[in-house]
Amino acid sequence: MQGKKIYEPKMIYSVHLDGLVPKGNFYRRLSQELDMQFLYRETEKYYGMEGQESIDPVVFFKICLVGYLNNINSDRKLIEYCGDSLAVRLFIQYDLDESLPWHSTISRTRQLYGEEVFLSLFKKVLAMCIRKGMVRGKRQAIDSAYIKANASVDAMVEKELLEDAEQYAEELNQGSEFKITTRIQYKPTSNQTHYSPADPDARIATKPGKPSKLYYSGQIAVDDANHVITGAMADFSDKRDSQSLTPLLTQTINNMEMENMQITQIVADTNYSSGESLGYCKENNIDAYIPNVGAYKPTREGFIFNEKEDRYECQRGNKAFLPLIKVYQRMDHQPMKEYRSSRYACKNCPLRRECLGEKAKTKLIIHSIHKPLYDNMHEKMQTLYAKHLIRIRSATVEPVLGTLINFTSMKQVNTIGIKQANKHVLMAALVYNLKKYLRFTTTKANAKAQIIKRRIYGEQEKLKNRLIVMFFEGFPWKSSSINM
Repeated sequence: MQGKKIYEPKMIYSVHLDGLVPKGNFYRRLSQELDMQFLYRETEKYYGMEGQESIDPVVFFKICLVGYLNNINSDRKLIEYCGDSLAVRLFIQYDLDESLPWHSTISRTRQLYGEEVFLSLFKKVLAMCIRKGMVRGKRQAIDSAYIKANASVDAMVEKELLEDAEQYAEELNQGSEFKITTRIQYKPTSNQTHYSPADPDARIATKPGKPSKLYYSGQIAVDDANHVITGAMADFSDKRDSQSLTPLLTQTINNMEMENMQITQIVADTNYSSGESLGYCKENNIDAYIPNVGAYKPTREGFIFNEKEDRYECQRGNKAFLPLIKVYQRMDHQPMKEYRSSRYACKNCPLRRECLGEKAKTKLIIHSIHKPLYDNMHEKMQTLYAKHLIRIRSATVEPVLGTLINFTSMKQVNTIGIKQANKHVLMAALVYNLKKYLRFTTTKANAKAQIIKRRIYGEQEKLKNRLIVMFFEGFPWKSSSINM
């Protein structure tokens, strides 16, 4: 007989939330693995002794974790999702008849806590991964990605108000026979001339083949063993990656030292190349592999550099010397050295026109004050080992960035300011590590055990087959003749 379900609501239900969630549920495992009680101590200083009770700090961070785990970037939608899910209600310890916090409470609490609280949770998850054997610590791959800001380029305004200039001109014109006019010219929108009132920390940046937008820069360092993120931070998108390398490496070194691990090698792309970056790595005994920028020239045709005398020496023509003339900073604040020959040294040189050109009277060579560091890096990058490391970097950090952007809400921030963006990157990174940690404990650990078991079984089978062959071939039985 065909059945037909008819729903009849009851006045009283005898049911428990714990009984409605399966035993092997993801959030049950997450509650067992991640102890977040330390957050009460970390957030205690942000509250007084009187007034209404706030949202439970552990509940706040659990709700945030749910948002990043499910790629939900809106606090309003996040609260709706948490209220509809029995597993999430059990995870955050809210019963069936309890109302969840308002979405505005999540936003205000996120702004209340400092960056160090989010960093402490990131370190907690990273320590779990290290103790589980997921981090080798030797080699770190570094890269960055743009994170869309919560502001629009169309709403940017000029840093100098034109209305004030017009008013000032009118005041000067009063009682004067000379009339002052203000000509308003079109100025292209740039970070130097414009800013966003909605988010003053956001900066204009451009992706290849796409229009300019307001972004932040997300920086990460990834261990090459199991692709665990060991360092994460946000920075201004108009800064070069090389300027972000020092704070990122400093954080990563501190994160690893808490578990008595030391970084010995990093691999990054050309954007991280600078004298300051290479100098920092040298001071901290880090073997860096960072391709030099395109403007670097390993040699100067017809000249050799005498490092001891700090000068260039001509190898053709009049054999002129190019001594150091001055040290200065370029527009981008890069310190440079200028070497120039005397006018008389090149005056009667047979190669003068070929070397100097039509109008120049002296030979000029400019290079960075960090030339020895660049030269050393150039030699390292010519080796096969360096080319192998570049492939490892691409296979390590780029898939991690893709996962963060597409599956853990790092594509766009829904907050305002660089500090809030930094919290956003830390939360996305720790959720990525947390998911890898849970998969590693259940799947990868068993898989590795099975691999080791198969290897042992395979060696036993090989030895068994070899003994059988030796028996039928009449091999003399001597223990010394069997190569294990």
